[in-house]
Amino acid sequence: MDAALSHIDTWIFDLDNTLYPASANLFAQIDSRMGRFIGDMFGCDPDEARRIQKQYFFEHGTTLAGLMAEHGVDPHEFLAFVHDVEMDVLEHDAPLAAAIAKLPGRKLVFTNADAPYATKVLDRLGLGTHFEAIHDVHATSYRPKPDPDAYRGLCDAYALTPASSLFVEDMARNLKPAKAIGMTTVWIDNGSEQAADTDRDFIDFTVTDLGRWLEQILETQPCPTR
Repeated sequence: MDAALSHIDTWIFDLDNTLYPASANLFAQIDSRMGRFIGDMFGCDPDEARRIQKQYFFEHGTTLAGLMAEHGVDPHEFLAFVHDVEMDVLEHDAPLAAAIAKLPGRKLVFTNADAPYATKVLDRLGLGTHFEAIHDVHATSYRPKPDPDAYRGLCDAYALTPASSLFVEDMARNLKPAKAIGMTTVWIDNGSEQAADTDRDFIDFTVTDLGRWLEQILETQPCPTR
């Protein structure tokens, strides 16, 4: 393992646009269904639905959090609707699966989606058996990333030590609370970032290809066993 990461015993990964390329554009389907849900709910046109959707995303961390806070939307109903998407844009990623399997220590998924959807994505990628657990939006009590409580809740749920944990995300803003509690942070710079942020001091590593980066840090020397 790369000497700079030899202290890491827990590897935490975001799901969408992190464990698969943003070019797959799976989230576009989810984004579209969010707009349909809001349009039906408010009886508004697509442009107004999108405005509401993005306003809640930026103000509350996720569109769902905004709909719950402002309108008492049932999260299960919302998530079932927006995650009813085709997975055929995703491909089995054998090199990534092999790299993740070689990582020493624990491996978790930390997502603002829900576990049923995350499980379908992981299975499609060939990663279904590679993670100890999926910490989803229900587990955060609907206070999702980047709410600091979501990160503390993750650490409490799995008895994690932040100083020996690494978090990989495509949304840079979601790395800032992780760094604040002592995690090592990896930003997947793949074009999916939705908010400009000139302060990047909370990012330890910037990579464009997760699988290749994992291969590189594992090639440094033989992987330690636990």
